[in-house]
Amino acid sequence: MRQAEKSEYPQHKYFSRYIEYSDSQDVIEMLTKQKEEVLFLMKNLSVEQQKYRYAEGKWSIQELLGHITDTERIFSYRSVCIARGEKNPLPGFDENEYMEAANFESQPFEDLLEQYRLVRESSIALYRSMTEEVASRMGNANGFAVSARAYAWAIAGHEAHHLSIIRERYLG
Repeated sequence: MRQAEKSEYPQHKYFSRYIEYSDSQDVIEMLTKQKEEVLFLMKNLSVEQQKYRYAEGKWSIQELLGHITDTERIFSYRSVCIARGEKNPLPGFDENEYMEAANFESQPFEDLLEQYRLVRESSIALYRSMTEEVASRMGNANGFAVSARAYAWAIAGHEAHHLSIIRERYLG
């Protein structure tokens, strides 16, 4: 699947930054490598590392893992809706409100890691199944025109962004 063109996604600071974080020419390869990296990085974290917050009001690694997984679920859902020709606008979401409602801190870390793995494998299967014609279909999500393909790259870039923060501010 070729990379999304600028006309296929919103040019606002978050979405376009996620696309720019996608440093691969093959999004399936990038998603697969990220999955392996996250599972390797996170499987041996101590409870203290899982719960660590680098500053007051910042999310823990445990919460970040839940956030990455939730965001991928939402982006994949939007992508499949657009790929299937959905004409209705798809809603946005407030990541902070979702975090408050999620209660990731009370879930076993191993369960969150397994959810991450399953969601990522599902996303990989979804994007692998898309032809270029299907991937290039346009829809409306969060008030912006966006292609089904753009979400694959946004998932990869969103995770790359958070992995960078985890390495620098949590495990550095």
